[in-house]
Amino acid sequence: MRCEVIAVGTELLLGQIVDTNSAFIGEQLSMVGIDSFFQSKVGDNRLRIAQAIQIALGRSDAVIVCGGLGPTQDDITRDAIADVMGVPLVRDPLIEDRIRAMFMSRGRQMPSNNLRQAEVPAGASVLPVQPGTAPGIRATVAAGGQDKVIYALPGVPWEMQEMLVGAVLPDLSERAGLASVIGSRVIRTWGHSESALAERLAPYHDELDQSGRATLAFLASGIEGLKVRLTTRADSHREVQRTLGREVDRVASLLGDAVFSTDDESMEEVVLALCESQGLTLGTAESVTGGLIASRLTEVAGSSRVFRGAVVSYASEVKFDLLGVRPGPVICDEAAGEMALGACRVLGCDVSVAVTGVAGPDPQEGHGPGTVFCATCVDGEVRPKMLRLPGDRRRVRQFACISVLDLLRMRLSKRV
Repeated sequence: MRCEVIAVGTELLLGQIVDTNSAFIGEQLSMVGIDSFFQSKVGDNRLRIAQAIQIALGRSDAVIVCGGLGPTQDDITRDAIADVMGVPLVRDPLIEDRIRAMFMSRGRQMPSNNLRQAEVPAGASVLPVQPGTAPGIRATVAAGGQDKVIYALPGVPWEMQEMLVGAVLPDLSERAGLASVIGSRVIRTWGHSESALAERLAPYHDELDQSGRATLAFLASGIEGLKVRLTTRADSHREVQRTLGREVDRVASLLGDAVFSTDDESMEEVVLALCESQGLTLGTAESVTGGLIASRLTEVAGSSRVFRGAVVSYASEVKFDLLGVRPGPVICDEAAGEMALGACRVLGCDVSVAVTGVAGPDPQEGHGPGTVFCATCVDGEVRPKMLRLPGDRRRVRQFACISVLDLLRMRLSKRV
C-alpha cells in the first residue's frame, strides 16, 4: 500500500506557514507500515489541486489531501476532488446540522458561508471523526484499472491529527490488509550531536539491521534536543511493547546521562516528576531567559504541586535588591550562584535554577552573545556552570532553558 500526501495552501509555498502536517502524516503512515514515497505542496488553485491529485493517483494507491476545507472562497479542495471524480458537490444535511449545533453549543451565530463545509462530492462520504466544523472526506475513484481512495483532511493541525489517527489510518490499514501491530518508542536526549550519538550506537544499529527485530532512527528536534525512535512489528500489542521495552533499555544504557526520557517526555516534565517524587519544591531566578523557564514549567499540567514561582531579575538592581546578588558584574559564575540561593530564599523553595548571560546581538560585560552562566541549587549546595550556546537571540534563550533544566535533572537523578 502506497499513500501520497498533498498539502494545500498558497501560504505553504510562500513560506508563511511551515508544513508540519505532512511531516506528522508521513510519520504516522510509516508507523503503521504504509509506504509514502511522495509528498507535495500546491497553492489554492482548483485546477492545480486537481492535477496534483490525478498525478498522485497515477502512482499511489491512496492520497491524503490536507488543507482547503474551510468556509472561505479560497477553500476549494472539495471542489477539486469533485472535479477529479467528475461529479457535482451536494450538501449533506447531517453535516449541516452538526455544524449548526457546534455554533449553538458555543453561543455563537453561524455565518452562512460555513454551510460550504457541508458540501461533499456526490458519491463521497464524510469521515466519522469531526472535531471541528470541517468534515473530512473519503472518496473512492477508479484510476489505472484499480479502485483508489482520496482522503481530505482539514489543515488545522489538531483537527487533522484526530481525523488521521481516528479514521484514516484504521481505514488504510484495513484496505492494506495489515494484520500485524506496529509500535514505536521515542528516547529523548540532550547535550550531544547527532553524529556523536550515531557513533555511540553504531554497533547496536548494525546489530538491529542484521536481526530485524527493530529499526532505529535519529530525529533532530532543534531546541528540544535529539530523539531516537525505535520501531518494531509483531503479532500483538503486548509483544510489540515487550520488544520495545528491551530495546529502549539497551539504548538508554549505551547513551547514559544523555538520555532524559525514554517515553518522549519533555525536559520540564521529567524535572517536575523528579522533584515531586522526592518531595521537593522548585523555583527559578531568570535574567537572560526572561521567564521562559517558568513558562515551560507551568505548561505542564500539575506543575503547581512542585513549582513555587519565578523571579525575573532582568535589571541588575533587581538581582542586587531582591535576590541578594553582590553589586558588581552580573554575567558571571558568582552572580548565577547567588541568584539560585536568592530564589530559594525569596520563593521558599527547596531547589532552584538560575540563569544570567548574553542573548545578543551585542556583547555585555566583555562577554559575547551566547555566553550564559547558570546555576543549580540542591540541598543548599550551589553548582554554577558556564555555557557557550549557538544561534540567534531566540535560540540562545531557549537553549539556556533546557540546558539548565538538564543540569538540575542530572543532580536530582543522582540524589535518589
